Amino acid sequence: MPDPLPSHPAFARLARLGQRVRQADRAHPWVLDTAVVVVVLLAFGLPDLLHGDADHAREHRIHFVRLPLAATLALQAGLVLPLLWRRRRPTAAFAAIMTVFVVQWSTGAALRADAALLVALYSLALHGSLRHLAWACAAMAAASTLVAAEVSSGLPVGDALFFLFSAATAAVALGIAVRIRRAQLAGLRERAARLEIERDQRSRLAAVTERTRVAREMHDIIGHNLSVIVTLADGGAYAAEASPERGREALLLIGDTSRQALGELRRMLGVLRDQGEDAELTPQPGIADVDGLCARIRAAGPQVVYTAAGDLDALDRGVQLMAYRIVQESLTNTLKHAGPGTRAHVTLTSGDDRLRVRVRDSGPPDGPPPSAPGRPPREGHGLAGIRERAALYGGTVTAGPGPGAGWTVEAVLDLTPDPTGGPA
Repeated sequence: MPDPLPSHPAFARLARLGQRVRQADRAHPWVLDTAVVVVVLLAFGLPDLLHGDADHAREHRIHFVRLPLAATLALQAGLVLPLLWRRRRPTAAFAAIMTVFVVQWSTGAALRADAALLVALYSLALHGSLRHLAWACAAMAAASTLVAAEVSSGLPVGDALFFLFSAATAAVALGIAVRIRRAQLAGLRERAARLEIERDQRSRLAAVTERTRVAREMHDIIGHNLSVIVTLADGGAYAAEASPERGREALLLIGDTSRQALGELRRMLGVLRDQGEDAELTPQPGIADVDGLCARIRAAGPQVVYTAAGDLDALDRGVQLMAYRIVQESLTNTLKHAGPGTRAHVTLTSGDDRLRVRVRDSGPPDGPPPSAPGRPPREGHGLAGIRERAALYGGTVTAGPGPGAGWTVEAVLDLTPDPTGGPA
């Protein structure tokens, strides 16, 4: 059964009051310390000045020394004023009050302001060093023995020691309990802050990963189709005068390629917008679409030969998409760097829990210029995307000049099932 106390209105009001007091204390720490001093003076110092100890002494047949007013004020100041720095210098405050306390009882005088010693002991247990607290407890025991001896004429020593030790133990226990509670709350706040930082880091990492995935997909969709469109547009411009029919054919191919790119872009934007199950999205391309991909590249000029071996249609849809994107990016680079007059050979082979994708071109028909290689020396977004895709399936990618001339890209994807349920 849950504790009804935290939900009680009075408890809630006290909690809010305590929170406001803590906020005010953080803003003006000296105000609370001064308030403690004023309260102790009014509660314990003022009765000493008004009534003295005559009634108390007659009741218990204890004879205390009655001090002059100036001495009483001086002792009260020595007992109470050190409480002003009880939180900043708890050991020094306790030592000062203890010194005045011993001096006072050595003269045989008793003051109600001695309660300041318990406040100082509580503050030392809460704010001070535990090693200093041990010494303070020993000093408190010695001082309690002195007080018990002074009041032994009217009160048994055992009873006096029991009362004094109980009061000191209560002060120490309360200080340690509050100290432990504050440490627990500080630990919870630190843990909450750390969890919030970790949550923000995970969110940023997820956002970066998603941006990378979207950038890769956009590059594959737009980069490939724009390369085909640019090549067809250049070829159509040259053929417009000599062969208008070829120019018309190039325009039709540009329209088909543009519509396909627009369809893929709409599909991807639909996924990003999270339109749900009712969204009309075209399926992701697979190995069955590689033949059409090669046909579009052929329409732009290059001669493309496609060879497939193994049971490719039985592959996982994710693997098929990876293979399609690798072929798409490789042929796009072939069209971009080798030109429409090159020859490309695409080979997909499945077997031995491996899928091998190789795209090899013959390079520019006349060879690369003497001052420029067939490919840029810096790895671009396309090849980096191919490596990232292959890495999702534990694959490897090699790219470089082929035998004789041209360029070869070869990727090997691992088809071994992953026991965790994800890609191998």
